[in-house]
Formats: sequence, C-alpha cells, structure tokens
Amino acid sequence: MKEGCGLAKRGGWCHREQVKRTLAALALVLCALLIRAGAQQGLALGELRSLISQRYPTVRWVDTETLARWLARPPAERPVLLDAREEAEFEVSHIEGAVRIDPDAPNLARVPRTEREIVVYCSVGYRSAAVAQKLMEAGRRRVYNLEGGIFGWAGEGRPLVSRGRSVRRVHPYDAAWGRLLDPALHSPL
Repeated sequence: MKEGCGLAKRGGWCHREQVKRTLAALALVLCALLIRAGAQQGLALGELRSLISQRYPTVRWVDTETLARWLARPPAERPVLLDAREEAEFEVSHIEGAVRIDPDAPNLARVPRTEREIVVYCSVGYRSAAVAQKLMEAGRRRVYNLEGGIFGWAGEGRPLVSRGRSVRRVHPYDAAWGRLLDPALHSPL
C-alpha cells in the first residue's frame, strides 16, 4: 500500500481516481434510473428539473420564453445553440440554428469561445445538463440548460425545423420518455 493512499496498489498505481470515477458513474446511473422511473410514472417535465439539478447542481437553466427572446435578437447577438441528442433525434426536428453535439462524447473544441450565451438542450434536460457541465468545466461561461428541453419547447408550440423546413413533430427518444411529450407531437420511433 502506498502511504496515505488507503487503497491497494495495482501495477504500482493508487486507484483513488478510478474509485472516484466509478462512484461518479454509479451515481449517474442511479440518477438516470430515478429519472427514467419518474418518466414511466408520469412525472411532469417541470418536476424533472429538481432531479436533474441534484446531479448537476452548478448548471444554470434558461426557460423557453427567455430563449425565444434571445433567438429574436440580431444574428450576431443570438446564443450558441447546441442540441445534445442523437443524430436520429436531431434529423426529425430541432430548434432553428442549433448545432448537434454528441451527448456521449461532446467535442468541446468545436464549441466557440464566446461572450454570447451558450444554450444546450436535449429531450428533457438530462443529457444537455451533462454537456453543459462539461462546457463549464472547460472554461466556457454563460452556459445554460434549456428547461423542459425540446419536449417543453415543442409543447408550447414554439418553432422547430428539419432540413430547412418547419415541422411540428419531435422524436420521443423512447416509449417511456415519450410519455412526457404531447402524443400529437410524437414522430414514429
């Protein structure tokens, strides 16, 4: 044992960091399971914010009304808008001007360093909160998670696009999460 490490050595290295990463991963899985269980039990979009905030307490939120005002600004003043969903979800619809960022392995180097706001969204706010956290850890300022995600945005009748055309439907992610989306807005899975 290494002095002060308290953990067994393996290959000459203390595994304290590995244990921290494992515990963080387990906490993430537990939080995801709790949120998914809530979706299956009809948890409302608004109630998800507190669950997501428990996992990502430093992530700031922006509501849909504020984002709509920000997007109405002249183009050079609009926020950077990142869609943290899978490619298939993005193809069905997204908020105009959004750029897709991989939620599992975000390429933060592609996100501009800017004084403008950076708004990240996904279906309900969980994946986007993880990306927002990583952006903040990488030194980005003025990073926000969209409250209610694209489900909330679409549910309020706000505009969506796909391949340059106006659309109404949203990818429901899966049957459980899709319960948080108005059935009239579901695209086929």
